Amino acid sequence: MKPKIKICCISSIEEANIALSYGADALGLVGNMPSGPGVISDETIADIAKIVPNNKLSFLLTSETDGDVIVQHHHATKTNTIQLVDEVMPDTFTTLRNIIPTIKLVQVIHVLDEKSIDEALALSEKVDYLLLDSGNPNLAVKELGGTGRVHNWAISKQIVEQSKVPVFLAGGLHADNVKEALDKVNPYGFDLCSGVRTNKKLDEQKLAAFFKAAWQ
Repeated sequence: MKPKIKICCISSIEEANIALSYGADALGLVGNMPSGPGVISDETIADIAKIVPNNKLSFLLTSETDGDVIVQHHHATKTNTIQLVDEVMPDTFTTLRNIIPTIKLVQVIHVLDEKSIDEALALSEKVDYLLLDSGNPNLAVKELGGTGRVHNWAISKQIVEQSKVPVFLAGGLHADNVKEALDKVNPYGFDLCSGVRTNKKLDEQKLAAFFKAAWQ
């Protein structure tokens, strides 16, 4: 089965339509973050989410950690999926399931070391997808994605093999390494931002090359 492809850091309806035209299965729409690329307003996220077909996923990337605040963020954007980029408060998943039960939940795991395996497997009980990225939430200014760095794929492979839910792989992906990532990790899908951009703009040549390499 072809891996799913999520194009993140979408900044406009124009970029959304370009990504969808190449076959993107999901679009990542970045809300307010402590650092990293691609942040757009909640109003822009809502405008883009409206044009995403029903058979595609629109991801709200939120750095909020409290369930009620995340619900408010979702109500302002109306995506069909929420990507939690930070560790959330213990009752958050229950709150989200109770208030917005039809919305898919994605937990980001920032793969730092072997401890990430246990963290991922525990959280796979609570969400619809995991997403393995290369940030570092332990820094003074948290890195919660968009680093353009590859992490330890050997750890990611173990998570993919044991997770109870599908797993997206992110972090430093581009056309020249996606085949290796597929061979070494074999995730459900790929998530990328900088790997298909030039000067922060979506690059159609890089998009075409990535889709060809991932799906050949």
